[in-house]
Amino acid sequence: MADDMSSPDPVLAGFRRSIDNFDAALVHILAERFRTTQAVGRYKAENALPPSDPGREERQIARLRKLAEEADLDPEFTEKFLRFIIDEVIRHHRNAASG
Repeated sequence: MADDMSSPDPVLAGFRRSIDNFDAALVHILAERFRTTQAVGRYKAENALPPSDPGREERQIARLRKLAEEADLDPEFTEKFLRFIIDEVIRHHRNAASG
């Protein structure tokens, strides 16, 4: 939030405060999501389930691409973002399965 003080433009400073708030919310949402997916990873490891579910991943991507279109957000960006998250979740699940 240091940008607020360095910008002499109050309109720009207001936009930046909003962006900072959105970024903070995103971090908290991602943290909550990863807490849940880590629990899923432990459950999968305990029950000898595979770390990934390609069918679910594809359904989720299709669902979120549609939501992105409805929200006027680039579906390509949305898919890339979700793929990045899915890859990280799978890495966590593999780690849970191996140790």
